[in-house]
Amino acid sequence: MVMFLKRPDYEDVNLIDSVVKERQNGVNRDYFTNVSPIWKRRVRDYIDHCGNPEIIKPWGQVADDAIKTRFLTLYGNPADDSVQKPILEHLRERTLQICPACGEDGTPNTLDHYLPKNHYPEFSITTVNLFPMCDICQGWKGVKTVNDTGKRLFLHPYFDKFLERQVVSLEIGAPYNAPRAISLGAHPDLPPALQLIVSRHMKELEMVSRYYHFFREQYIRLLGSASDIREEGLDMRQQIGLFRRTARRKSINSWGHIFYDAVLCNEDLLEYLETSDLLISDAWIQ
Repeated sequence: MVMFLKRPDYEDVNLIDSVVKERQNGVNRDYFTNVSPIWKRRVRDYIDHCGNPEIIKPWGQVADDAIKTRFLTLYGNPADDSVQKPILEHLRERTLQICPACGEDGTPNTLDHYLPKNHYPEFSITTVNLFPMCDICQGWKGVKTVNDTGKRLFLHPYFDKFLERQVVSLEIGAPYNAPRAISLGAHPDLPPALQLIVSRHMKELEMVSRYYHFFREQYIRLLGSASDIREEGLDMRQQIGLFRRTARRKSINSWGHIFYDAVLCNEDLLEYLETSDLLISDAWIQ
């Protein structure tokens, strides 16, 4: 559901020095000069603590709207010759074909602030705080950071290195001509603490309900493919394994890979695909 991304190749602390230098002839010269040491320390703390909102609390000195706007303008309205504008444009380049927050196919349209810029304006141009996200995920994420007990809600694609492994698993229940239930959750092989953060992330982004619509279409397609595989006399497990490997090339946590991995891990379903009547229930399709 989530993919690990290589961190942007920029020095975020040095970026602050460049931004402050550009402001030496402006009306906010004194403010940015004075605040620069603390601002840089905040960015170092962000990197050291992997952007974790359990540790990094909002900076009270920038809570005032007038002060906050000075930082937000750096992101929202950068000058054409500013040091940050080409950096932001590069981060906005639409090169991914999958949302790194949820794993759904499609080019993400939004550049999200992991720590929301309205609560953490000093990180509005911090590159490790910015990553692509689909519109649906952005809508569900909003400005949330932690739950009622202070635990972070969302995975960080730049710092949660365990996302290089599969973190979500799917179980498909019988009857296989009309599955009554699916179970989508944190992978059982993850340590308990990681299962909890994966579960919170999935819950906040409404992943189960979103995935179910994909699952229904994919499952109907699977039955059609299984019929073709049998008609051609091919090996069912080998062919589904090829489907899984193809999906994994996008991401090990892509929706397709999670689906085909669940099929290959379900011996009863595989036997059904190999030997049973593959007509799907009309009631299930409707």
